Amino acid sequence: MVRRTLLHAALRAWIIQCWWRSMQAKMLEQRRRLALRLYTCQEWAVVKVQAQVRMWQARRRFLQARQAACIIQSHWRWHASQTRGLIRGRYEVRASRLELDIEILMT
Repeated sequence: MVRRTLLHAALRAWIIQCWWRSMQAKMLEQRRRLALRLYTCQEWAVVKVQAQVRMWQARRRFLQARQAACIIQSHWRWHASQTRGLIRGRYEVRASRLELDIEILMT
């Protein structure tokens, strides 16, 4: 009778130990999943920040290039307008009439 009681007590203790080990494994898995979720959230945040910084840098380079192109174009247009209709020639005033010899160069 005592042996049977001890056997039942040992079996119940073994069942409780198995249950406790399974609960510990579940809690460890939950902690691991939570840590993994936090890590992925942090990684996504880092990726988003990096993407924003890279986009800002690319936009800044684009705007600088566009501004440089506008400056070059404006200077080129000014130069072209100054040299396009260049009038070369000579004139003399004799007595009462004006003699003109005008050469218009279109380039």
